[in-house]
Amino acid sequence: MQSATPPSQSSTDSPQNTSLKRAMSTRHLIMLSLGGAIGTGLFMGSGEVISQAGPLGAVLAYIIGGLIAYMVMLCLGELAVHLPVSGSFGAFATRYIGPGTGYMVSWMYWLGWSATLGTEFTAAAILVQEWFPQTSIWLWTLIFASGVLISNLSSTRAFAESEFWLSMIKVATVLIFILLGFACIFGIIPFQGYESAPLFNNLTAQGWLPNGLIPLFTTLLIVNFAFNGTEMIGIAAGETENPEKNVPKAIHAAVWRLIIFFVGTIIVISSLLSYSNTGLQVGGHGGLSSSPFVTVFTQMGIPYAEDFIRFVIITALLSTANSGLYAASRMMWALSSQN
Repeated sequence: MQSATPPSQSSTDSPQNTSLKRAMSTRHLIMLSLGGAIGTGLFMGSGEVISQAGPLGAVLAYIIGGLIAYMVMLCLGELAVHLPVSGSFGAFATRYIGPGTGYMVSWMYWLGWSATLGTEFTAAAILVQEWFPQTSIWLWTLIFASGVLISNLSSTRAFAESEFWLSMIKVATVLIFILLGFACIFGIIPFQGYESAPLFNNLTAQGWLPNGLIPLFTTLLIVNFAFNGTEMIGIAAGETENPEKNVPKAIHAAVWRLIIFFVGTIIVISSLLSYSNTGLQVGGHGGLSSSPFVTVFTQMGIPYAEDFIRFVIITALLSTANSGLYAASRMMWALSSQN
């Protein structure tokens, strides 16, 4: 059933449709969504999910979390295609629920990202200071904040390109990790501690669900947080070329790739590292050395694994800050356009 008033004729939506340039393509949308979801939660927090839910439990948790994210994104995609405006779910809430709801949704989303930006810059600065201990954290924080601000202030196209390449580093790292990991699992590449191919024996070595069924659901909070960032596609719909075609294509491509990346990563970690490995324990020995990625790369014999993962996490933090500032600014713009 068609709406009596086309979205483009709405008094509250017209400024958004005429003032913002549609400069993003499908590849930008896909990388914006992938980059928003692949972050420190995967590189540092995946071991915690395994330690709580067990190897197979972690795989199931990420599959369930991915399917939930996929269904949510399908709903968001329907709305974004029908009403391709900047402000996304804030504008949808205003139009279909009420102005008060839309007001609160927009402000809370803006507040969430605004509070997060400082932690992203500071965390990246702390990691860089480990390379250059003589430098000050505030100096690196200022440098990173300035770079992200320039990226957002330049143009939508400049932001999209910068985010595309920052996200590409994370995506490439995860893809290489999975490919090399499966090569180790099948004995193509030697892995420390195994004289023959480990295959998938570790997945069920401690039983299917060693800690019971409850941790499978409690870890969904961590898993669903890991999928946070996929909503960027909806926010960017107002600045996307041909949104009716590109937004659905980007949603299908991004979410399914995320599920494959997350599940593939968990299978590799669980198959190569024993369930009792300290790199998978909550609290572990702290820092980057407790990251399953560092442990796996090190035992593959890859030199400077910790430095490499540090670089990847720094780019992940900057990518998150870059997309977060973009999302927060678009929410603020949508609020201002509605006075």
